[in-house]
Parts: sequence; C-alpha cells; structure tokens
Amino acid sequence: MRLSGHTALQIREKLLSREIQASDLVGQLFKWIKDIEPNVQAFITTCEKEALEKAVEIDKKIINRQKVGLLAGIPIAVKDNICTKNLTTTCASKILQNFIPPYDAFVVKRLKEEDAIIIGKTNLDEFAMGSSTENSGYKITRNPWNHECVPGGSSGGSAAAVAADFSFLALGSDTGGSVRQPAALCGVVGIKPTYGRVSRYGLIAFGSSLDQIGTFTKDVKDAALLLQVIAGYDSYDSTSAQVSVPDYLQRIESGVKGLRIGIPKEYFAGGLNTEVGVAVKDALKLYEKLGATVVDISLPHTEYAVAVYYIVANAEASSNLARYDGVKYGYRTGESRGIIDMYCRTRSEGFGNEVKRRIMLGNYALSSGYYDAYYMKASKVRNLIKSDFDAAFEKVDCIMCPTSPVPAFKIGERANNPLEMYLSDIYTIPANLAGIPGISIPCGFSKTGLPIGMQILAKHFEEKKILQIAYAFERETDFHLKKPALKGSTG
Repeated sequence: MRLSGHTALQIREKLLSREIQASDLVGQLFKWIKDIEPNVQAFITTCEKEALEKAVEIDKKIINRQKVGLLAGIPIAVKDNICTKNLTTTCASKILQNFIPPYDAFVVKRLKEEDAIIIGKTNLDEFAMGSSTENSGYKITRNPWNHECVPGGSSGGSAAAVAADFSFLALGSDTGGSVRQPAALCGVVGIKPTYGRVSRYGLIAFGSSLDQIGTFTKDVKDAALLLQVIAGYDSYDSTSAQVSVPDYLQRIESGVKGLRIGIPKEYFAGGLNTEVGVAVKDALKLYEKLGATVVDISLPHTEYAVAVYYIVANAEASSNLARYDGVKYGYRTGESRGIIDMYCRTRSEGFGNEVKRRIMLGNYALSSGYYDAYYMKASKVRNLIKSDFDAAFEKVDCIMCPTSPVPAFKIGERANNPLEMYLSDIYTIPANLAGIPGISIPCGFSKTGLPIGMQILAKHFEEKKILQIAYAFERETDFHLKKPALKGSTG
C-alpha cells in the first residue's frame, strides 16, 4: 500500500496507533520521490538523511508514549523563500545560491515544535515573482497532471509536491495569488490567510504589505490542521496581529444552511475560460441545494486591481531587493572595477530577467516626479478596492469566484508575454490588496483532464468560516480525491 496517497490526518492516526512507523513512511516517500521527481522537478533541495533521523526520533517518542505534536511524523515540504536553519534557502535565485540561514522562520519553528518532518525545499519563480514557476534560476517545475503544462506560481513547487504525493503538506507564500492559483492548477487545496494571521518572520520579502505565508494540502481538514499550527502572534513580526486563533477543525462540518454567497459580476466577465465558468457555476448550484443563498454583488474597482498590484508590489520589491548587493551575503561578481561596478555586475549576473524587470518598474514608480502619479495613486485605489470588499461583506457571508481564469497553460505559452502572464492572477490579486483570507478548492476538471479551482473569500480573520464552507462542498464531491497518473523511471 502506497501510504503517500493518504491525507495528513489519516497518516497521523496510523502513526499514533503504531499501525505504521514514521521511518518506514519517510523511506517509502523518498523512494517515490526519486522515481517521479525527475519528471516533475518540484524540489530545489531534499533532505533525506535529516528527515529519516527525525522520523526515528518520532518513532521513539510514540513507542515510549511521550507527548508528540499535532504534526508528529508527517512529512512536509517548504517553499524555498522561507528560511530554514542550516538548510539552503535560495529563493530560486543565483544571487542566494549558497545562502544557509542561521535561524528558522517562525512557521518552520512551529512545524518543528509540532514534530513535522521537513523533507525538502520546493521550487518557485525567482523571489516569488511569477505565475508559472518558469522563472526559477534552477529548473522549470511541471504540472503533475500534464508535464507539458505549468503548475502555476510562484509556489508551483509546493503545489506540485502535494499533487504528486511527494508530501502530505506544504508551505508557500502568496503575494498576489501565489498559493491559490497553483493550488487551482494542480488540483489541491490552498489557503492564503488574512494578512497578519501568520508571521512573516523568516519569509524572504517580495512585497511586504502583500506577502503572506499559506498552505497546500490534499483536503480541507488537512488545511485546517496545518493552519492551526502556523497561525498566531509573533513579536518578531511588526505586522503580526494579536488576534486569538480558533480551533479550525472544531465545527468544520457545520454546513452552509442559511449562508449568503456573493457572486461578483466582475469575476465572470470576458477572459474567463468557458469550462472554468461552468465548473464554478455548477458548484454554486450545489451550495444552493445545501441550503445557501446566492446573491449577485459588484466589486466595481476590480478592473484596476492588476494595475494597482503591479505598481505596489514592484515598488516594494525594488526596495526589498536593494539589499542584495554582493557585500553582506549571497553571490558576488568575480571581477569588477570599484564598488559601484561591483554592485551593478553582481545584480546583473545574480538576478533573472523577471526580477530585473520588476525592480526597474518599481524604481520608476518610486522615482522623483512619478511617485505621486503612480505609487500614491495606486495606494489610494487600493483603499477603494478594500472598501468594495467591506461593503460586499455587509450583504453576504462570503464571496465565491474562479481562482484562475484558465486551467493550466502550456510551458512557454506566456513566457514572452509578461502582460498575459500577469493576468493569470486577475482573480486572486484583490484579496491581497485588501488583506482578506481566501481558499482555493478543486471544483472540476477540463475536457483535457486538468483541474479547475474555485475561490472562497471572507472578512478579515474569518479563516474558520471559509474552511467550513469549503468542507461542505468537499464532503459532497470527489474532485479532491482524484489523482494524476504518474509514471517514473521504473514505469
């Protein structure tokens, strides 16, 4: 029996009952990874030796009836822009290719405290800038459902790792949809919590007012379990919210009777793939059968979201990435003529094209004479987008819409068209601008067998509500149970 096909909660039960051992589980998992990973390329780094050592430690704890954590013995993958002590963290960039953090990110510390087993660091678009995981400085990750297609991005490695059964759980980061969009394209569950719900300490910054660490899981209950572990206040993060964390699994089966679901007309306009639209509308019909009421709403400033995002995010990125200069750490050019030349050569050689593009756009938006015209104006429109959500949530309990306008597209299809690539996140960006939580769950498949995702949004800090709503759909369907047909080197 291949244990990797189970959920994290199922595995936890088997481990605690001593039906299986963590060391056997990890050994089996790495055999699967070695066979399948060459065709998927989800990882930048794997740590088999350390994972096996941790598994043996967990087995001893269980045998000796010692107290173990919520994630005891469960393998997890971590996006390679989240710091892991003594384990390389590269951001999929040449400029950080040999960087080994001396500390753990807050979320990694939490994982270790709860006895999770970290099996490796996953691939991403360089510095989390992209929607396809084609912009990595090391490799292109492929969608487990179709190796000719992208897994989404920037957290494509984490999404692919869970979809391919390399890992039961995974962490990613979401700046404009980088958890939810790849979750949709890979047919898994992805959560972006409220801004401030999960500490950003140890997350290498892209857009500081937008970034949020999120989760990838095989089903909604696993998502509730993982969020339970990583959520909470952290004094090391000035943007961390001092808001109590509820028990996300408690009453997750409450159902949706009497729920008011808002359907924004702007999310079902031109540009939406027909099959995606049909799948989401079919899901809404199911919710109505379960006792919910569908309400038409409007989010009038949605049309400006992409433009606002690419001004705010790039401006913040240009500031955050200024620290990579070849002086303190990371890559330094081999030869230079003076300090200024060293800066220029280091950054030119160390950063990839997409990162350079965004730094230049960000610097332009913040430059003298353009700050008010671009960044200040974008900040004002961002407030209007947030106000749209505030007004909508006075009428409805949640908002439902597609996660991605299309199923997974072919590798290379949008590589030379940045604008088309940026529009991949058109339905996910507004939640980051407003700071609200969102979840993507599988809701169907295209005619070519590619997953389709549906997004559920709610008020700030209402992750518990979106988990309950998502589970109500998952309980009535089997989309989350379907698996890609994977073949490895042994056939």
